Amino acid sequence: MKTRLLCAIAQLNPMLGAIEENMQKLLNARTEAAAQKADIILAPEMYLTGYQLDDLVLVEGFLERVARAIATLAEATADGASAIIVGAPRIEAGRIYNSAFVLDGGVVVAVRDKVRMAMGSVFDDARHFTHGGLPEPVALRGCALGLPICEDLWHADVIKHLAQKGAEVVLCLNGSPFEVGKADARVQTAVARAVENRLPIIYANLVGGQDDVVFDGGSFGVNVDGHLACYLPDFTESVSLVQLNKNAGGWALSGAVVKPTESLGAMWRCAVLGIRDYVQKNGFERVVLGLSGGIDSALVATLAVDALGADAVDAVMMPSPFTSQDSLDDAETLAKNLGIGLNTIAIDASMNALDKALGACSDIAKENLQSRLRGMILMAISNTTGALVLTTGNKSEYAVGYATLYGDMCGGYAPLMDVWKTQVFALAEWRNNHLPKGSLGAEGALIPERIITKPPSAELRAGQKDSDSLPEYPLLDAIMRGLVEDLSAPKTLIEAGYAAEMVHQCARLLKNSEFKRQQAAPGPKMTPRAFSRDRRFPITSASIGDAQ
Repeated sequence: MKTRLLCAIAQLNPMLGAIEENMQKLLNARTEAAAQKADIILAPEMYLTGYQLDDLVLVEGFLERVARAIATLAEATADGASAIIVGAPRIEAGRIYNSAFVLDGGVVVAVRDKVRMAMGSVFDDARHFTHGGLPEPVALRGCALGLPICEDLWHADVIKHLAQKGAEVVLCLNGSPFEVGKADARVQTAVARAVENRLPIIYANLVGGQDDVVFDGGSFGVNVDGHLACYLPDFTESVSLVQLNKNAGGWALSGAVVKPTESLGAMWRCAVLGIRDYVQKNGFERVVLGLSGGIDSALVATLAVDALGADAVDAVMMPSPFTSQDSLDDAETLAKNLGIGLNTIAIDASMNALDKALGACSDIAKENLQSRLRGMILMAISNTTGALVLTTGNKSEYAVGYATLYGDMCGGYAPLMDVWKTQVFALAEWRNNHLPKGSLGAEGALIPERIITKPPSAELRAGQKDSDSLPEYPLLDAIMRGLVEDLSAPKTLIEAGYAAEMVHQCARLLKNSEFKRQQAAPGPKMTPRAFSRDRRFPITSASIGDAQ
């Protein structure tokens, strides 16, 4: 009777659609695991293709490539070393499944399909994938393994069925994106399933950025008593061994526990990984952004340096007659602190030329022209150098439309798209006091204190402050969190004590700026309800008043 197993968790970062490259990375990880005598190597949900595939899974020949890669991986196990469990899509009788493949002895030993399709939030799996039946355990290397896939773990019936059918250990394949607080929720859910079914659970999660989500890794194992047996590093690739030992009470897990990144640090590392993977996976070598002397651009510049290194970040200061000397000085100080070059391109002459060409313009048009001139300059630099433009708007601004379409919204990636303004300030303070793990930037207080403390301003007219047009950000964020993340009606927020006029103003701004947000660059999901996939509203709709 088998009483000891070694399982290697392959917490890997796939490139979506790069099936052959992902396969080779897994084979390399298997070589590493086999050298440590691992019996099994476990890769996450949909690892072989990357996740989420959307309509890519329908492209002619795509699933045939997946099948060939699975056959190649299976052949590799003929050497008798580590068996492979890997997530990938498959097609059978015209239906597509999200599946776990078990490969050993040179063949496909078993296939198990995802039972519960994730719906809502960023997920729309049922659009292409068919629900699988309740799965039977798989006998592998002397152990009966339950192989639920991601969402299955959150449904008690799937794990209960596996336990009733004789599963001894659960190996769960996951593609679970980051959001604040979700890592704890995953562990708590696994603990609940482990305790109620008396089954130890290994949870293997993807890592890496993919468009508007970041998979944060943080794979782990829990024992039947609910205690954490192992925890892998988050936001980084890792091949880590978990030891399984069988005694009279069943199987028990043990391994290394790496402390997870918490709170603001996790948000920082999510944004950094999101920038790095979006830039590099899309074939860019560097980024460029407008540096205004304000808090948002300062934060994005610092994140970009942490993600890519100072040599890969270009900054441009584009002053107008309304740009303060403080902003000029603060941008220069920040650039020196970060070690990035700062090019200055004044827009005064261009503003004058447009004033003359256009004749009478409204004040708001004149303000937006400044932003659009800056966006045009950045895009011209991008066209010339090949650098990707990073936009600098935050969630509060996108929520109320305090951003200029084809102006400061120009660009390919928006690192702060799901970061509220109050969190922007908190992240800046946090970074000045911490050097994040894996950072390519320097240690110390990089963001000048005056950038953090001065009143926010777009500096599009003399003496302008954000608070001239909007509630102060702590109040604005509180109202907008209710409207956006909780989908609260205005009357609910008014009953909670917020001023009726202010709540209705925020609700109108939120609705009226929907058309802007749907043209915005993607950015990494941080909150339970990010714009885009998480919150799907029509552009055109009637005013819905208190139902807003």
